[in-house]
Amino acid sequence: MAANRSFTDYVSSRFYNEFYSAIEKYIEENPDNLDLDLKNVKNIGEISLSEIEVKFVSVGDLPELKIEFDVIIDAEIEVTEGDYHYDDYDLFNKWFLLRCSGDLECSLDDFVIREICLYSQKNKNPQPLSDSLVPYIKKEQLDAVANDFLQRHYPAVLKKPMPLEPKKLAEKMGLEVILRDITEDLSVFGQIFFHESEADFYDPDEHEYISTSVRAQTIFVDPKAYFLRNLGAVNNTIVHECVHWDKHRKAFELEKLYNSSATKIKCQVAGGIKNNNKEATDWMEWQANALAPRIQMPLPMFKTKAFELIKQYKQQFGTTMLIDVMEPVIDALAAFFCVSRLAAKIRMIDAGYEEAIGTFTYLDGRYIKPHGFKKGTLKRNQTFSISAQDAAVERIINPELRALTENGDYLFIDNHYVYNAPLYVQVDENGKLDLTDYARFHMDECCLVFDMSVRSKVAGKYHTECFLNRESSDITFEIKYHNGYQNAPQERQVAMRRKQHEEYVAIRKQMTDDPEQCMKLLLDWREMKYTDLGDAIDRDPKTISRTVRGETAPSVETAALICFGLNLPPILSEKLMDVLNCKLQPMKVEHQWIKEALLLKYPEPLWAIQEYLAPYGIELKKKNVKKWT
Repeated sequence: MAANRSFTDYVSSRFYNEFYSAIEKYIEENPDNLDLDLKNVKNIGEISLSEIEVKFVSVGDLPELKIEFDVIIDAEIEVTEGDYHYDDYDLFNKWFLLRCSGDLECSLDDFVIREICLYSQKNKNPQPLSDSLVPYIKKEQLDAVANDFLQRHYPAVLKKPMPLEPKKLAEKMGLEVILRDITEDLSVFGQIFFHESEADFYDPDEHEYISTSVRAQTIFVDPKAYFLRNLGAVNNTIVHECVHWDKHRKAFELEKLYNSSATKIKCQVAGGIKNNNKEATDWMEWQANALAPRIQMPLPMFKTKAFELIKQYKQQFGTTMLIDVMEPVIDALAAFFCVSRLAAKIRMIDAGYEEAIGTFTYLDGRYIKPHGFKKGTLKRNQTFSISAQDAAVERIINPELRALTENGDYLFIDNHYVYNAPLYVQVDENGKLDLTDYARFHMDECCLVFDMSVRSKVAGKYHTECFLNRESSDITFEIKYHNGYQNAPQERQVAMRRKQHEEYVAIRKQMTDDPEQCMKLLLDWREMKYTDLGDAIDRDPKTISRTVRGETAPSVETAALICFGLNLPPILSEKLMDVLNCKLQPMKVEHQWIKEALLLKYPEPLWAIQEYLAPYGIELKKKNVKKWT
């Protein structure tokens, strides 16, 4: 289906003569209503229409395929002098409004001009359509539009919580649902036919496309979708196509006025309309995507069921914290309404449960624990959770973020930049740093916020939901530190961190350019010996001692290992690396990652730091060596 077909252009061309004749007749019958400001003409002789130009058309929605439309026309009117002694004339431009109507079912063959008058901006259609005959639907109107849809087609789901049966909905709308292979590459998930036609479908047995007769009002869904996705996605597809039938038939019929061979809309798995990237069809797809889950989960009934499940799971888990039950509640809602987990998660956010934002997040191949925050902290395209690579890149390119994180005030834990204080950071049973329960429930207090935008493969207009589901490899996100956002760690935690930093500064002031003096100072501070450090980093203590005395030249990896073994904060590790003559080179990728670890992971045990660096091919500890005792 092509896009951006212009209804204005169509009626301007097809009904030009009718418009001209109507205005000409109006001028002839209503000369005194024209409000002519004569300048050259003293006595009016003849008033005539010279030419017209359609400026714009305002279209209103009516039942079925009927429409009403106001055509606003700029008419040039010539007034000649009535006194034959003079040859003067005046030209005027007047705008006229022609109220018209017609039925797209019969290709506007029943077109009629119902009224004509001078144009005034006061008149506007209550149910406007765009120039491509796509409904204007604002985001805040979506639930009301979905409710109207259900009142007309499936009112039972508005009376009590229940799952909507997509095939039953289609049947009520006079549509037939057929499961069959559509394409070989599974690029088309579903399609709806508005008119009877011949269509090509892939035959997996014959390994070729077969031409098939298709009846109008037929929805096709590829059965492989059940295996590649889930039942919720299949149900959503059927409802999605029903929305196209209900909301976009007029836009399709306009296409057919331009292109008589048009028969269907094909919806891609990725979320767009097949073979089209134009604005009108983008909006059609956005509307179908946005309305389908609201139709499957009408908000009042969804809230009723959500409240019931929250109460049930709080009792079952013995907790009063909503975040503790949010994930099982979302899964239960998805099962009850027969929708995907993501659809239920987004609907929970629509219902005012912002705690759902921090659920079912997967980054760097791992599950991120649920987390909560003060209501209104995050917008839909913002997050506390980012990948390690995004965290490193953004810290490098964003000076404001770099300034916040260069002294160890923030650590990168569980894919969050979290304030380094005991209220927010704890050691788990394996010795690895983790967020405290308090931190997970108060992310707005201790973690930095990042803005997200979709930058590849899928248009953001379709997939605001992608911000809440970062599992798909088909979608790439651009992550940017939310400059100006001031997180607010509690004063006592800030004071503790300041006191800790003063201790680091005092140690730093005692460090000279002598490696042996620095190492003795740091070992004494950490109450360690060379043997303790050797155990911590799996290195021979004699080798470490020779390195410090300058008898062997250490590698950057070895120097970093020593810093990690001592858990040195950035202000101290930077100095020790310097006196060991192991400066990190900013142009070397492996050095950049080691620096990130020295800045953001220094309190972690060595195995956790290795785990952080391993995905980027950096191995600090290559083999076990026999330790000196």
